[in-house]
Amino acid sequence: MSTLLLVVGVVVAVAYVFRHVVVKGRRCTSKTKLHGKTVIVTGSNTGIGKTTAIDLAKRGARVILACRSKQRGEAALEEVKKESNSNQVVFMPLDLGSLKSVRSFAETFLKSEPRLDILINNAGVFGQGRTEDGLGMMFGVNHIGHFLLTNLLLDRLKECEPSRVVILSSVAQHFGKLDFDCLNTHKALGLGTSFMETLQIYSDSKLCNVLFTHELAKRLQGTKVTCYCLHPGAINSELTRNTASIMQLLLKPVTAFFYKDTVQGAQTTLHCAVEEGIELHNGRYFSNCTVREVYAKAKDDATAKKLWELSERLSGLA
Repeated sequence: MSTLLLVVGVVVAVAYVFRHVVVKGRRCTSKTKLHGKTVIVTGSNTGIGKTTAIDLAKRGARVILACRSKQRGEAALEEVKKESNSNQVVFMPLDLGSLKSVRSFAETFLKSEPRLDILINNAGVFGQGRTEDGLGMMFGVNHIGHFLLTNLLLDRLKECEPSRVVILSSVAQHFGKLDFDCLNTHKALGLGTSFMETLQIYSDSKLCNVLFTHELAKRLQGTKVTCYCLHPGAINSELTRNTASIMQLLLKPVTAFFYKDTVQGAQTTLHCAVEEGIELHNGRYFSNCTVREVYAKAKDDATAKKLWELSERLSGLA
């Protein structure tokens, strides 16, 4: 009996350490205030995007909630204002699956807001389909939409430097690959629809995020605009809301224990957005508030340049 109790005690202790040290991870310790600064957070009506917006508003920033759903965006607006005790929060509609919407958002923002100090490309989707412009859904929303948005706002970021671009990727990028033949022919990272095929395409889109950051940093040399990409951790949020209900049911007990909540999941985003002295890590990949190495494929100059040029063409910038 005593041996059994000892084993149970060890298991509980290990589980506690795993949950509270490994899963929860580090916290952003920066006390930086952002009064007079303006921040855009895409996908900020839910999950870590909304939590990030609340934290930045508490720091004094003027926060733009860039969200697809008007109803959910306006509901988030009231919540972020209430939680942050700030009236410097604005909702602006943005559908990253529509290049027309991205251009409209940028035009409205540039006409109405004189500053942009931090752009946080937070929004993401997990699921197959096509965008309004005929792009693969995850390629279009997770990469092309943000690629276009960032480029349309770059001049304003340069005017307000030092400024930052923060791009949410994922540890899944390690498993990503780019098939340029498929991209050129089908405007998609892949055509499969099974769960494993969808997971692979999601990983591919997250690799695009890292390559985009790598190339963007090179093109920003000589300016005081810096960019960073990151893995927020496995988050118990709504990312998989488009997956089958049976899969969501199966994942529920896993997410409850092994996944971070949105406050824990927002910490690396906040670190990249406000931590002082990380400019020397321009273009790098962060996880758990720490710079991490990536595989050679994620920092290959030729691949990054090729993806940039393809993205220019597909987004209408070229």
